[in-house]
Amino acid sequence: MPYSVVFLGLAGLIPFLAMPVAYQLNLMPISQSATYFVQYSAVLLSFFGGVHWWAAISQQRYDKQMYIAMLPTIIGWLCLVFSSDVKVLGILSLSYVAILVYDKFSLSLPKSEIVSYISLRMALTTVVVLCHAWMIFLLA
Repeated sequence: MPYSVVFLGLAGLIPFLAMPVAYQLNLMPISQSATYFVQYSAVLLSFFGGVHWWAAISQQRYDKQMYIAMLPTIIGWLCLVFSSDVKVLGILSLSYVAILVYDKFSLSLPKSEIVSYISLRMALTTVVVLCHAWMIFLLA
């Protein structure tokens, strides 16, 4: 896996870590921290739908994958609409796990690429889910 992919993946974790830390260091109120956290999470979740959109178009698979590609964006948008409470954080967290599982079994990449991609995604998703749990703990 190219260094830039790993670097950018790790950099994408910064807002997930920064928002709970910002609250715990009294740099912002929990409501603001949670709102920014949910906003970033929803935007990033929609990014993973783009992976399937590209795969469906490039492989001319205009089947369920095209529809599934839209789900992360719709889920993210609905989470923005319904605010930044514990339920929304739980839905976002579960959505990251669900799209990772779907990626593992549906993306058709060469074996060496899919193994490194899924390995990276598992590590990043683990941190993302733990950060969601951290925010849930802070809100509860």
